[in-house]
Amino acid sequence: MLSARSLFQEIVDNDDAFQLFCSIAASGEAQGGWENARIAALVPDAMRDLAPKITRHGADEDKHGRIFHALLRKRGLQAVPVPPETDYTMLLERRGIGLAHDKLRRQEALTEDDIVVYLAHSRVTEQRAADQMDMLVKYFGDHPVVGKAIHMISNDEDNHLAYCHEELLRLARAGHGRTIHRVLRESALAEIAVYRDVSLAVMDHMGRLLHWPAPKAALLAAGIRGMYAYERFSGWHRMVALRMPQRRNALGGEPLTTPEYA
Repeated sequence: MLSARSLFQEIVDNDDAFQLFCSIAASGEAQGGWENARIAALVPDAMRDLAPKITRHGADEDKHGRIFHALLRKRGLQAVPVPPETDYTMLLERRGIGLAHDKLRRQEALTEDDIVVYLAHSRVTEQRAADQMDMLVKYFGDHPVVGKAIHMISNDEDNHLAYCHEELLRLARAGHGRTIHRVLRESALAEIAVYRDVSLAVMDHMGRLLHWPAPKAALLAAGIRGMYAYERFSGWHRMVALRMPQRRNALGGEPLTTPEYA
């Protein structure tokens, strides 16, 4: 029977599949860490109070990258190149979602609208990350190899999502509501399409590594497309709703690390 639990178990049990999975995850986290570090350095003067939280956001994502590399090392594996069709961050940027890397490489301060775009884009992508980690905690939170890492990353993703909700609500009260609504909708509709494409690409690579029979691969692809159809019809609305989180000031303070993943 196909299930998220059985699929991830197959990946964890196979060195080649686990290597690709961790490499893709580590690459995405490293990109996120770099982006947040650049945004923190370029925050406009009127929003400098956000810089420490953006820095914390980036530090957490750098930490996640180190965690995935540590998981590889524990298996005696090294990261492998990430196939471009599985590069979630790059594909979102190509669709004009978030802040372009060429803008972040300049030494020019960002605008207030740029920060709104960053937070709205993050609210959407962090929803996806938090949902994925919730699923992994449910099925693999007690796994002897990956369980501790999953719990650590899941807690951070919940913090990131809470931070985005809180700051966007604050900015909406400050007069940015119309821009926030527009960017959230654009980001969500683009994200669900990119997530579908990346999921299909990742499953294609995993299918070859794990020697899945054609009917199994076809069933998984149909499931991914079915999920996209649901999200395109109505599911995307959950990615744009804003509510005050229970975790307030979730990214206040210094980033937390542990010695084994430092």
